[in-house]
Amino acid sequence: MLHSDFKIGDEFRTDTGTWRCTDIGTRTIIAINTSEYEDTSWFNGPPYAVVKHVFNEYDLSGFERLADGTITLGELNPSS
Repeated sequence: MLHSDFKIGDEFRTDTGTWRCTDIGTRTIIAINTSEYEDTSWFNGPPYAVVKHVFNEYDLSGFERLADGTITLGELNPSS
């Protein structure tokens, strides 16, 4: 996927869980992991009550959008 394909609020999956895009940088996507927490009120923001992770421009090449609008990825770990 291209960087320009992302929108704030998009959800996508990786091997580390389900993520929600919270910000878009020049060459990065910033996201929160929504599968790590049971209290969904923590996802109301900004500011968010959970840690944000940065996916850089090299990570994005492996993303694919599914038919239901979600995005998946094989093996990826977020850059911290």
